[in-house]
Amino acid sequence: MRVLIVEDDPFISDLLSDGLAEEGYECDVAGTAAEAGELARLFPYGLLILDVMLPEGADAGFQLGRQLRRHGLTTPVLYLTARGTVEDRIEGLDAGGDDYLTKPFDFGELRARIRALLRRVSGHPQNVVALPAGFTLDLSGRDLYREGRRTDLNRREFMLLELLAMHPGRAFTREEIVDRLWGGDGGVELKVIDVYVSTVRRKTHETLIERGHGYRLGRISGDPA
Repeated sequence: MRVLIVEDDPFISDLLSDGLAEEGYECDVAGTAAEAGELARLFPYGLLILDVMLPEGADAGFQLGRQLRRHGLTTPVLYLTARGTVEDRIEGLDAGGDDYLTKPFDFGELRARIRALLRRVSGHPQNVVALPAGFTLDLSGRDLYREGRRTDLNRREFMLLELLAMHPGRAFTREEIVDRLWGGDGGVELKVIDVYVSTVRRKTHETLIERGHGYRLGRISGDPA
């Protein structure tokens, strides 16, 4: 799932993006409200983590939240800010926020709040992707299901399916997959992708991932050949 982090402090934005990447999230960072507004309109984010005090002003985050809601954005918004009075929390929730966490924060609590927040919206259609053979990928709960039964996937296996599911019809080379799943870590051998694909096939008893000029999601029944 793709997350937009709106934070003008490079130390905090790096901390958030690195930590969430370890959890399997794909993160973009914006340092201003203007940049964040543009990105939020261009990409289908599953979550926005939004600071309040941005270069445009002390209330810029609140203003951005209101603006995005007026334009129909339904993506969950978590305010993460040093402004921690009761009045600030109320204003943040009234400004389109779904949760509010103050700095300094514990990263474990942040992860728990994100999981809880995404569970609340997991029924939203944009968070559930259809896969071949009747499987569905729950992007919020980070689970794979078929007929209500959950298939146990580890983090990298889920990330692989998520990558292919978000780009149906596109074939990714092993080099591209390593770059997306490991951030270009040169120490990862390309053949590990073959192992992950084989494991997903074994766990699901289906060919959810096809190989041709790279790996891609298998064809869903009813899709044109």
